[in-house]
Amino acid sequence: MPISTEQAVANYFEAVRSGDPERFASCFTPDGVTHDPVGTPPHIGYDAIYAFFKHITGSFKSVTLTEDSVFVRGNSAAVKWTGHAVSKTGKTVDFEGIDVIDCNHQGKIVLVRAFWDPAPVMAAAG
Repeated sequence: MPISTEQAVANYFEAVRSGDPERFASCFTPDGVTHDPVGTPPHIGYDAIYAFFKHITGSFKSVTLTEDSVFVRGNSAAVKWTGHAVSKTGKTVDFEGIDVIDCNHQGKIVLVRAFWDPAPVMAAAG
C-alpha cells in the first residue's frame, strides 16, 4: 500500500535517528539518489546509499536530525532540520540544513538534495 510523502519523510528522519544503514537505504527506491551534501558526488542505488550511511554512522557514537519545518507539495518536500552528533571521541557538534526530497507514488524516495555545510561535522569526527 502506498504511503504519503509526509510519512516517507518521517520514515527517512526516523531511519537517520536509528543509525541503521539498512533501514536508511530502504527508504529509497532501488535506483534512488542522494546528493548529501549537494556539490559532492551522488550516492546512487541501494548499495551506495547503504555504504554512505554506514560510513557516517561508523564515524560517530550518534547522529540525530530533527525536522524543524516540513513543507510538502505533492510528491516533494522541503525540510529544514537541525542536527546533533557525538563523535567516537566524545566531541559534539550542532549543525543545520535543508533537505529537498522527491518521492514516487508508492512513498519511496527517488531523490534527496541535502543543503548543509559538512565542515564542522567532519572536524568533530577527526
